[in-house]
Amino acid sequence: MSEISIGWCRVRWGKPLAYVPILKGKAGEFSALEHVTPAVRSRIRPVMELVPDPDVRNVLETFCDRAMDAVPKGAVLTVDCGALPTARVLEGDAGGPMARLSESLGLRGVAMCPVIRHTDSRDVLVEASQAIAQHQRGVCLRVSVAADRPNCLPGRGQIRGLLKVLNLDPEEVDLLIDAGPVDSSIVRDQLADRALAALTALSPWRWRRECVAAGAFPVNLTGFPRGRATPVARRDAQLWRRVLNGCHGKLPDFGDYGVTHPRIPTKSRGTPDPNMRYTTPDAWQVYVYPRVRSGNDDFFTLSADLVASPYWPTTGARTSWGDARLSECAMRQRSKAGGGTEWRAWATSHHLAVVTSSLDQLEHP
Repeated sequence: MSEISIGWCRVRWGKPLAYVPILKGKAGEFSALEHVTPAVRSRIRPVMELVPDPDVRNVLETFCDRAMDAVPKGAVLTVDCGALPTARVLEGDAGGPMARLSESLGLRGVAMCPVIRHTDSRDVLVEASQAIAQHQRGVCLRVSVAADRPNCLPGRGQIRGLLKVLNLDPEEVDLLIDAGPVDSSIVRDQLADRALAALTALSPWRWRRECVAAGAFPVNLTGFPRGRATPVARRDAQLWRRVLNGCHGKLPDFGDYGVTHPRIPTKSRGTPDPNMRYTTPDAWQVYVYPRVRSGNDDFFTLSADLVASPYWPTTGARTSWGDARLSECAMRQRSKAGGGTEWRAWATSHHLAVVTSSLDQLEHP
């Protein structure tokens, strides 16, 4: 594969780097995905994670309904149900969550690429093989090198066993190296070394695509100052750049967790203060405003301050669907300022546009 050195980064001829956002399969994230432009859509390969709930059947059906509305015809949705219990979904009915997802998404016309791990049970792998046979979109092998998870890579025997159960060749497998949460510069450097070591160890296999992902957004907005922007360094992007500096072969695509923390969140309680997680090239500018006016009207003030700030892009409302909504709020062109779901959707929409544009123009996120 031809490449040319430009500063720290090497650019591949003829094949631009892709963006792999790992998003929670909730209403806000699906809404952002539904409204991406064709240009953004052509550069992303989203992985949607199902968020657990006691009513697993409802989680699956809601996820599939949202996917049907948000995923364009012909696109492939990579789906991770690893956080859900693997037991059968319906009493007396064979099959766990992956089997039900495969069936339901197929009925809705959504092509699915299932996510697996080398630590999955044989029952889960068998269900994955059935989903692969139905959808014909291969599989995503997710390997964790996170600081809070055991640093255990699959050996050659394990990979051969996985491929045999799945009835696949490596060329039909996307390798996702997941570095997990990055909360400091020291952790960033340690995880970059781990991710690079994992890529090197697994490089003998001819994977369809490779990606290194991490997430640097805080767990929640507790403790953030109110009434102004607070920067949070995008250390996940910094980690990926360090990995690329050490690569000597195939370059991995970039992955992150959008504007959320990598770990599956606990169920939220109460109503969040008006907030916006606004992505800039080097940081998120996090706005959290106190609740002074009735409803969420303080978000109108937040939006006006954001639009008037140096963080508002020169492309303004044209940057993304989310930016257009923020501009409307700033100019009081909306009767309501939305709520937590809308704010997450607008922030995610802006983030997807910024990252893909940066990858396209600068070859880094």
